[in-house]
This record gives sequence, C-alpha cells and structure tokens, in this order.
Amino acid sequence: MADIEESMKKTVASLKDTFNAIRTGRASAAIFDRVRVDYYGTKSPLNQVATISIPEARSIIIQPFDKSLIGEIEKAIQTADLGLNPSNDGKVIRVTIPPLTQDRRKELVKHAKADAENYRTQIRNIRRDGNDDLKKRQKAGELTEDGLKTETEKLQKLTDSYIADINRLYEAKEKEIMEG
Repeated sequence: MADIEESMKKTVASLKDTFNAIRTGRASAAIFDRVRVDYYGTKSPLNQVATISIPEARSIIIQPFDKSLIGEIEKAIQTADLGLNPSNDGKVIRVTIPPLTQDRRKELVKHAKADAENYRTQIRNIRRDGNDDLKKRQKAGELTEDGLKTETEKLQKLTDSYIADINRLYEAKEKEIMEG
C-alpha cells in the first residue's frame, strides 16, 4: 500500500511540474524548467547555467554564469516552443511575456484539461495494478476474502483522494490561465 501511495504522490507531483510549464501570461521561472541548453556538448537545464530573475510581472532576466553561453541560451529558448522571443544585450537575456489572447487562454485550458485527464488515468492504472496485486495475494493465501475487501476499499479511498487533488490542481490552473 505504501508503494502505491508513493506512486500516486509522484504522479501528482509530475502533474504540478507539467502545470508549472504552462505559460499563463505572468512571468515565472518555472516556464523554463524544460529548457535544455547545450553546455559544452551536454544538455543542461537552463537554471543550472544561468540565474533567472523576475524584475516585473511580465519580464524575465536570464543572466548566464558563463557569458559565452548567451547565444546558446537564446537559441534554446527559441527552440523550446514557448512562444517567447528572447533578446540579449551581450550580458543578459531579456524575455518579455506577451499578454495572452482569449483564444490562446482557451487553448491552454484545453491542454491543461487533457493533461489532468492523463494523470487521472495514471492514478487509475496504479489502482488497477494494486487491485491485481491484492487478488494475487488472496489467491496465494496471504489475504482472506474480508481482508481483500478491506484493502480494496482502502485503495479506492486513496485513489479518490489523489484524483480529487488532481481536480483541485486543474481548477486552480484553469482559474490562473483565464484571469488576466
């Protein structure tokens, strides 16, 4: 049961990371979490090769630790398909977050909804695997019929609570995307 709960926790944490990467019209360092920069032949996360700061609500400043990386960082942001246009002055990269159109907001909400559904499915798959394991344990004589019923009910309650977490995360993200 502890392994199942740990898997469900990881699934919800992964959804949080996915939602953080969705641009909402406000500056956030999290939108660069998936950006990888070619650092001497190795793809490194942007936050490991530069400092990311947010001086205003709609602007981000990226200051590389190594000035020679400025072009690589700019290229990585452009190829990351974030819909952002970085500009550099030779020392830092400035990224202005454009306001989102209503159509783009609706599209982002659709993506968030699809992501949430995928993660709900993952939680249900974890539950299914747990139920299969419980049935195997019952056949092997490790669990009684009543024990199987009790454990199955516990597993369902656990599943319901994690699906409720996913629903809360989705609702909060939808609200965040649509406001502004």
